[in-house]
Amino acid sequence: QAIAPSTPLPSEKIPHLSHLFAHSIFPRSLSLHAINRQYGRSPLFLDPLVRIKNEIDPTLTFRRSCREGICGSCAMNINGQNTLACLCRIPTETSEMKIYPLPHTYVVKDLVPDLTQFYKQYKSIKPYLQRDTPSPDGKEYRQTKADRRKLDGLYECILCACCSTSCPSYWWNSEEYLGPAILLQSYRWLADSRDERKGERKMALDNSMSLYRCHTILNCTRACPKGLNPGLAIAEIKKQMSF
Repeated sequence: QAIAPSTPLPSEKIPHLSHLFAHSIFPRSLSLHAINRQYGRSPLFLDPLVRIKNEIDPTLTFRRSCREGICGSCAMNINGQNTLACLCRIPTETSEMKIYPLPHTYVVKDLVPDLTQFYKQYKSIKPYLQRDTPSPDGKEYRQTKADRRKLDGLYECILCACCSTSCPSYWWNSEEYLGPAILLQSYRWLADSRDERKGERKMALDNSMSLYRCHTILNCTRACPKGLNPGLAIAEIKKQMSF
């Protein structure tokens, strides 16, 4: 069902019309949001969502913050693909778009998913540097350039949950399987030369559910709006678990 004003805007008054269907968990009559697409170039999906909320339907609820693909707040499913509304351009070749909350999540309202379990799992991996040995000079813990490069493609994750909520294994086992995003973060610390608790981190993953529910479907890699590769990170963890 669509988020819409009680009386749809008459399309004959709005040139260059696009229709946007936004999902609602509350029953409302099916109607359209009419968007006047008079831009110099194709706008991002976040633009019409903000316009709908400001000018058409103030009850439409969604998360947003940075508008630059940094915070991950505006993650949603747009035309069947998990992505960030602030990075995804509206295609010029179609006049109808469908937007849903991230799939297989509890929905707080409209386009706002409940990510409580997701962040609980993130907390469980202890996503911070753990050391017993103090720094020799009492300052920062240093790395070689080669060790630092091992973190490329890992630290850039913004925890938007696009990858995890595109994963069928996570859909069915989200209470126990950590999912691609959290496992990518877990590998980020396993790969960090400064961390001294790698044994404990691997022990926490050494069960049948936390890690090994990954079946290399690789929806996660296709869905990541930052171009990261959670599937590769999971494979690297499995390699480390063998030694």
